[in-house]
Amino acid sequence: MAEEFDGDWLDLREPYDAAARNAELAAMLAAALPARPRILDLGAGTGSLLRWLGHFIGRAQAWTLVDADAELADRAFDTIAERADAVGWTATFPSRRTLLVHAPGGAWRVEGLVADLAEAPDNLPLDKVDAVVSTALCDLVSRDWIEQLAAACAARRLPFYAALNVTGRERFMPPHPADALVARGFRRDQRRDKGFGGVALGPAAPAAIAETFAAHGYTVHRAPSDWIVDRRARLFAREIATGHGAAALAWERREAAAIEDWIDTRRAQAVDGMLSIRIGHQDLLALPPI
Repeated sequence: MAEEFDGDWLDLREPYDAAARNAELAAMLAAALPARPRILDLGAGTGSLLRWLGHFIGRAQAWTLVDADAELADRAFDTIAERADAVGWTATFPSRRTLLVHAPGGAWRVEGLVADLAEAPDNLPLDKVDAVVSTALCDLVSRDWIEQLAAACAARRLPFYAALNVTGRERFMPPHPADALVARGFRRDQRRDKGFGGVALGPAAPAAIAETFAAHGYTVHRAPSDWIVDRRARLFAREIATGHGAAALAWERREAAAIEDWIDTRRAQAVDGMLSIRIGHQDLLALPPI
């Protein structure tokens, strides 16, 4: 089973994801899609990419949200309907597994698919979609996983959009003596096997995606999409620091005291509104040859 994520964490990070994603690549993808596009969202979580990218598409569209966690899939439907209602759009359920969001430019049809992405692309309905998209997924997968997905997309001439892939550049301010130590341990954790058939790509993901799709004749566009977390984002900053520290601690046990001090210091700084963070990400859009 591939690695899964907590719904509360996904909700917490959603506004920062939305602010970070590159709007130019989203517009390029929207322009490349047919009149009523069908989108396959891998590792969709609570549906945050749909809520962001759907506005760029701006017309009738159909989404299949793929996730291994059935509870997250249910939460996605509830969250999408609640957010639609909050902006005055009607959301209806024509069937138990289908949600319709009646947006001004045309209805958004949403369906869920519970599937283990470790088995992709064999278990994906690629013949029934017009594009494959993802957020914060490809740095978890192996090189072989990307190569298999690229080959499957190329066989059907499907665009592939991958948002928020880590680049390995992180900065916590103010500085701390253990910053380099924590970064080293965190980097090691990024490369561990996350259940996708081998060592995770981690910061190598952007280059691997670009190289693999280019080998199939795709034109690949890349753009920065860093998280910028200022001192006002106290809860989010605290959770990032906690996660980084815990991951580093698992790999740097001999330096446990220094890392634990880093965690305690960073958490206190976050609570006091004294911690700012920048986490490097990159968005990629791979368009098939015309």
